[in-house]
Amino acid sequence: MASDQRHFSFVQDLSPRAIIDPMPNSQKPFPKIAIVHDWLTVAGGAEVVVEELHKLFPKAPIYTSVYNAQAVPALKDADIRTTYLQRRLPGFLRYKHVLWPTLRAKAFRALDLSEFDIIISSSSAEAKAVRKTKPGQVHIAYIHTPIRYYWSHYEEFKNEFSFGLLTPIIRPVIPFFVKQMRKLDLESVQGIDVCIANSSVTQERIKTYYKKPSTVVQPPVNVSRFTPPPKTERSGYIIWGRHVPYKRFDLAIEAANKMKVPLTVVGSGLDTERLKSLAGPTVTFTGRVSDDELVRLAHHAKGFLFPGEEDFGIAAVEALAAGMPVIAYKKGGALDIVQDGENGVFFEEQSVESMAAAITRFETMNFLPATMHRKAKRFDAGLFRTKMQKIVEDSIAK
Repeated sequence: MASDQRHFSFVQDLSPRAIIDPMPNSQKPFPKIAIVHDWLTVAGGAEVVVEELHKLFPKAPIYTSVYNAQAVPALKDADIRTTYLQRRLPGFLRYKHVLWPTLRAKAFRALDLSEFDIIISSSSAEAKAVRKTKPGQVHIAYIHTPIRYYWSHYEEFKNEFSFGLLTPIIRPVIPFFVKQMRKLDLESVQGIDVCIANSSVTQERIKTYYKKPSTVVQPPVNVSRFTPPPKTERSGYIIWGRHVPYKRFDLAIEAANKMKVPLTVVGSGLDTERLKSLAGPTVTFTGRVSDDELVRLAHHAKGFLFPGEEDFGIAAVEALAAGMPVIAYKKGGALDIVQDGENGVFFEEQSVESMAAAITRFETMNFLPATMHRKAKRFDAGLFRTKMQKIVEDSIAK
């Protein structure tokens, strides 16, 4: 159950095996951990990271700006603590995250986390703005990306983002607003003790924009859930994820139209109706499906289309785990996942022609599902937990 900040004491085990006390005869208590995440209102890749952190540190409360329990059922047993925005923002505006960056940053800075020894923030927005409030406190920041609409994708945001009827009023003040928010964002990273990047491209962005070193720990994927059966007939292509413009589902659909190849589009979102209007006769929409149905669909498709520029790309790893090679735009997180000719094919430009050429090339190649699955194992959730636990242990030892 969500609430504003609630304070109670507990002993925090760091993992199922816990951290080994270097002084076993001492009465030194285990460090207490808090997890902080931007918002818990959708089930995306960032939320998968929070779910795995919760498994690793099950007694750690999770602080977030706003919370929708129905959106993240995997956290139903977690101690979720919201900021005052949960109570003060009207329900119909609460999840319009782009409207509240200033308020959200302020809400995170106002959190009193003085009862905790270690803060682990998971952030692509303002969660990393939390402040350390006692001597010796450690802030470990898992950064999915420096805020896209201030830094790496500012020009796209400024020129393309729509605020509906308010667009003519808001767009002229965006440069001034972003300048101020960049300043606040840079201030927010000064108290971070350990930076973790979710991919090589994010590591570069952290270095470029924040001038800080970081360690790459790729997001966790439940590889075993997608294990392909020994023999399955495969045909056509598939794409899944949230239907939002930057993921470029439109490009995949238009390439399928051009090539006249079957494409299954899984998921839903704000962009669904527009995408349906683009679809030709070979494109099928399933809407949202169960986990089991997604696995079944993945086992019967021969290739996964990955046309967007992602910070990482959990869906692409899931596709590999299901035995499918990936046809990916050669930028962003895909560079950590796809090896051209080994577990997929790259295309150089986000254009129908470039993607169609990659599909044509893909059709001439052979990929073994078992090999694809094996290559996905380097992103397994167990490795993520091992790496994160080591980082936490090292931060305590310093």
